[in-house]
Amino acid sequence: MDFSFPAFDETAAARAAQRQTQLTKPLGALGRLERLVVHLAGAQARPIPSSRPAACLLFASDHPVVRHGVSAYPREVTAAMVSNFVAGGAAASVLCAHLDVPLQVVDVGVATPYDAPVLRAGAAAMPVGDLRVEDAMPAETFASAWATGREVVAALDASTRVVVLGEMGIGNTTPASALTAALLGLAPELAVGTGTGVDAEGRARKVAVVHDALTRVADERAPLELLRRLGGRELVAIAGAAAEAASRRIVVLVDGFIVSAALLALARHTPGVLPFLVPAHRSREPAHRAVLEALFAGEGLRGEPLLDLDLALGEGSGALAALPLVDLAVATHARMATFESAGVPDRSDAPWRPEVSPRSAAVAPRSSS
Repeated sequence: MDFSFPAFDETAAARAAQRQTQLTKPLGALGRLERLVVHLAGAQARPIPSSRPAACLLFASDHPVVRHGVSAYPREVTAAMVSNFVAGGAAASVLCAHLDVPLQVVDVGVATPYDAPVLRAGAAAMPVGDLRVEDAMPAETFASAWATGREVVAALDASTRVVVLGEMGIGNTTPASALTAALLGLAPELAVGTGTGVDAEGRARKVAVVHDALTRVADERAPLELLRRLGGRELVAIAGAAAEAASRRIVVLVDGFIVSAALLALARHTPGVLPFLVPAHRSREPAHRAVLEALFAGEGLRGEPLLDLDLALGEGSGALAALPLVDLAVATHARMATFESAGVPDRSDAPWRPEVSPRSAAVAPRSSS
């Protein structure tokens, strides 16, 4: 797949940085909030960027690999949680309501029937495989899930400036771990965590599954082919959604391990997406740090996540928790007075003269004359 993304607007970023020097505060006093807003300006091509309107898109899917005992919860939980999202009882639902962010749930592969008014994509009824012994999905399923991600973003209001991409799928830390290990060359033991809380035996089963999956795709190097062969439909839809968002200069707040793994595959295929990704948080999954470091390599402090709160929920919850920081960054940038408008002397306006305090004068040596 080939993509065309707009270039990061260096002029807009420079104008935002210049504005930061004029606001009524010491230079750099708002730290990473300043650097965040300057980056947003370049991504959005607007010297005064926006964090609103924002949207949250949550993609849900089940995984045949759960048959190997890799999750602490049964597959039916995915469908139950889809209904819970719509009913307003899930963490992502509560966070979205509190933040006044619309939440859209998209079913790209839920196996158990449910009663909730959500978009059910064509990929949900298409063939998938057990990644331990076969490709996670054929090319047709991959293409359908990818197209769904792009279409859902394309259908957002044209004024949308920030999007949170979330996921729900019992067992999906296993495909994320396999994909991470394949992309980064990690041993399964380093890529696999406890996910939803499996015990030591459950984690050992996950490690064995990932080991077998990596052996099966050992000769594969293409990032998106690894996503097809090891990932899940929700991971594919997330990658497609991020590609569409970047093409429209919509900034993606990058959520936890599963979302990050999908976006690492996308960025390895097409690095032009990177300016439109902002790392929201670092989860407790052990491989998430490695994924973020690889995804934002060379980005310096911009590559550091905004939050590190020991989260392990998914659902876009970490990115939603970080959204208020983005709101604050753009609000101070847009609404603070400048030194000129407030009539506050800038440090360059302050008269300077050497002064000797009474104490320093008292201890100064006398002249010998």
